[in-house]
Amino acid sequence: MAKYTAIIADDEPLLRFHLQKMLTDICHDIEIVAHCENGQQALQAIDELNPDFLFLDIKMPELDGMEVAKKLASMKQAPLIAFITAYDEFAVKAFENNAVDYLLKPISENRLIKTCDKLKLQKKQTPTNDNSGAVLTDLLQQIQQLSSNAQPDYLVWVKAFKGEDLHLIAINDVLFFKAEDKYISVFAQSQGTLNEYIIRSSLKELQQKLDSEQFWQIHRSCIVNVSKIDKVKKDLLGHMKVHIQTHKLPVSRSGQSLFKGM
Repeated sequence: MAKYTAIIADDEPLLRFHLQKMLTDICHDIEIVAHCENGQQALQAIDELNPDFLFLDIKMPELDGMEVAKKLASMKQAPLIAFITAYDEFAVKAFENNAVDYLLKPISENRLIKTCDKLKLQKKQTPTNDNSGAVLTDLLQQIQQLSSNAQPDYLVWVKAFKGEDLHLIAINDVLFFKAEDKYISVFAQSQGTLNEYIIRSSLKELQQKLDSEQFWQIHRSCIVNVSKIDKVKKDLLGHMKVHIQTHKLPVSRSGQSLFKGM
């Protein structure tokens, strides 16, 4: 039986869906009692339902997460906040507004477990809204360290179709992109299964949104996630291929320079 209640406030429906699914799978003592797509809805739901926790996106229409946090700061019984953001510069500001923790998109299960543990510990220690103190100072230092390394402008999610269904794929789960006609096939692994999705874009447009340190264009029709490469082999004729799981992807002559000196 759930011991705690929580609200998810994020304007991305798929993010809300996946976050609730992950919470259901890994945090059985937290019950999501409402979904909100903007700050005004979040404030209304908090007033009606008095949840223990609030998973709050910083960038939302009408009333953003920072403004919601400021309004909650004046309440005697406010939920403990875990901010959700794709931009850790906002995460730093989040702590100035009494967040217990933050979650960077895409949200991983391991990180979410740690956040839930922090929320529950904080709730036991301070039943009323008091998120200040040494714990926040320590976490702020961690976020500042992250801020110095992060590249917030790069894609963190890929929205792609499989059949009629739209999926939200974490960029780190992508093995490679392959262009075909006006579409790009996205090969990604989830829970041990390799899936193929479709997005409508040009490879050139996509490449501009990817971290060039993480994704290499090895051919005019193919971009690979470097961390997913199993091996690179050259045949007797000098043709190079990248091996990713069962796929053997040709490397163009210009692309071979990427692997020189390795």
